[in-house]
Amino acid sequence: MRKILIACILLTTACGTDVSRATSVPINIKPYLTMTPSPTPLQPDGLVVSVITPLPSPTPFGYTVKSGDTMGQIAQAFNVSISALMAANPGVDPNSISIGQTLKVPSQQIPADAATPTAVPFPVKQIACYPTSDRGMWCFVLVSNNSSSPIEDVTAQITLLDASGKSVAGHTATLLLDILAPNSSMPLITYFAPDIPLDVKPQVQILTAIQIQADDARYLPVLLRNTSVKVDPTGLTAQVNGQVVLNAASTKPAKLVWVVASAYDGSGRVIGARRWESTASLSAGGSLPFSFMVSSIAGTIVRVEFAVEARP
Repeated sequence: MRKILIACILLTTACGTDVSRATSVPINIKPYLTMTPSPTPLQPDGLVVSVITPLPSPTPFGYTVKSGDTMGQIAQAFNVSISALMAANPGVDPNSISIGQTLKVPSQQIPADAATPTAVPFPVKQIACYPTSDRGMWCFVLVSNNSSSPIEDVTAQITLLDASGKSVAGHTATLLLDILAPNSSMPLITYFAPDIPLDVKPQVQILTAIQIQADDARYLPVLLRNTSVKVDPTGLTAQVNGQVVLNAASTKPAKLVWVVASAYDGSGRVIGARRWESTASLSAGGSLPFSFMVSSIAGTIVRVEFAVEARP
């Protein structure tokens, strides 16, 4: 699902310790070039949230590697492609899986003794959709994790309905990170290609949300320090800076670091988001500076919220 989003965004170089390996991922939108002089988002009071009957989707479960297993055999056994299996297990070398290792398998065919992750609900706080000059549309769904554990694979289906209630288009919205940290909020994002009518109403349907352990080895303990936000006088862009710090107790260095900045207007609506990436190695106890810009799609930036993720 992440590939759908990445196909709609543009990678650009940003400031960092190693600029050759640090990039930011902006939403590739031209602010204020809309069908109306001042773009009006679809308000939360028009939101229809469906969480009772989620759309069918593969249910991930844990599979423990046994003697003689290969990635190909596991994929074949559960009727999934090798690429889907590898995508569900980033960082796992398909040529060197070991006995006793647990893999995440995205499949409808779940063995009785499988360790199935617990699907958890998460609050949908708002949805804001903004038309573009070519009659496309960007939609942000602000979700919250009010639990004490991270939530992985957070996705939702956004369906645009016309005045008669007929579906015009539907897309899966995803986070710019792989996890939603405890007690935090972040927008799910998706883009609808032209031709989208201006009077559509969005309907949100939660698809997936898997609660994981706080000490999951696929993610490293990181935090942000010395963050700063400087909004341009026009209010359309904000320069953000800070440092990513890897916990001194971490047993592994971070080889992938992501920082997300989400911009909000005075009414608390999400009006922009951008992800900064670095593949510079970050050792335990070390820090990595970041600096990039986030832009508004519609309205004046009043505040910016940060989120961070690191992988070994």
